[in-house]
Amino acid sequence: MSIIRRDPRREWIARNRLHPLHASIASSADAEARWMGPNGLVRKNPHAAAAGFVGPQGVKRIDRSGAQQGGGRRGAAQAVEEQLPLHRIAEPAFYIAVVPDLVSGRLTAHDRDLLGLARQLAGAEGAVLAVVFGEVKETAFDTAGVDRLLHLEGEQFQGYAPEQRVLALRAVNNELQPRHWLLPDSRSGGGELGRRLGAALHERPATRVWQVKDGLVTGRAGAGRQDLQQPLPRLVLALPECAEPVGETRHEVLPVQLEGNIARHLPRIEDLGPVAVDPMQIPLGEAEFILSGGNGIRDWELFHSTAALLGATEGASRVAVDDGHMPRNRQVGATGTWVTARVYLAVGISGAVQHLQGIASCDKVIAINTNPGCDMVKRADLSVIGNGDAILAALARLVEQQRAGELQDVA
Repeated sequence: MSIIRRDPRREWIARNRLHPLHASIASSADAEARWMGPNGLVRKNPHAAAAGFVGPQGVKRIDRSGAQQGGGRRGAAQAVEEQLPLHRIAEPAFYIAVVPDLVSGRLTAHDRDLLGLARQLAGAEGAVLAVVFGEVKETAFDTAGVDRLLHLEGEQFQGYAPEQRVLALRAVNNELQPRHWLLPDSRSGGGELGRRLGAALHERPATRVWQVKDGLVTGRAGAGRQDLQQPLPRLVLALPECAEPVGETRHEVLPVQLEGNIARHLPRIEDLGPVAVDPMQIPLGEAEFILSGGNGIRDWELFHSTAALLGATEGASRVAVDDGHMPRNRQVGATGTWVTARVYLAVGISGAVQHLQGIASCDKVIAINTNPGCDMVKRADLSVIGNGDAILAALARLVEQQRAGELQDVA
């Protein structure tokens, strides 16, 4: 069964003639001819086949060449590749330095908000410089707003090494002289590193910042019940949603190298590595990997064992909680807990609006469901259509085989 998914952003771009991607979106034959209405009905544009287009003044023009119609009759079936405009800063007047958390080597939603704020401060003349440490798996720095990338590698930066990282950031500060330093005020390392950097540079940072506007920063105070405003300092530690992430441009991401050597710091703290934590002891709102079950689960023992095997924190829909299969503190959604997991695996959950609201900030959503037309499948980045219990059992077998060395890779 073919499922037609709505793309609100694409529809908005198609209506906005001033958007840089309007021409490519509007000329797409598929987007021009068919779309899904708010009630799930497929609508058709009876004028899509006409050899015409709407000009900038709203007047319909005749185009017999077919160029404005994505190739007209000759190329009506050809998809138009979307290409964001490239933003180049050949000779930046200054740098806005960002030190993202890069949890698991990838940009978090918090990091992207911070890069969006840096892009605002950089304007047309400045460049956003991202300083990253250790292993990096991220491949989308260009669409996140990064103009220059400084990648500092070496065993001295691995694990918990804030003092060594501060020495590296001081070297960056001495050589490149960024106009502003931006770090996430988070528990993933950015909050501590930013405060250490402020002490090293003798800069008093603005902390828990949620807005930068007109040369002023607004930060949370009084246990989050008050706001404090102050002039924009050189060092800013920002909260999530401090700015809109970059989404309309691509950037060059040119590599940057430091000319001088970075001093080595004799570690006074030995990093013994991460401590194993029971996933069920992690609060649902802080979990990075959630396996969530709904009304489609019949074998709850299998669900619990699979969650333990995967190292996932358990969640549930309201129906599963009301039926007594899961405790109330495991309910996900607007009427339960809002989650921000990097991976959210929903099994047998149809996707009520309250549940979808609660997972809106999750990075990747995977849905396992027997109904290919349910709202959770439409929301998911990856969907598997089938019986949830059978798929969980097969997944558990694959993981066990992979850990036993019987499989080289699990797709």
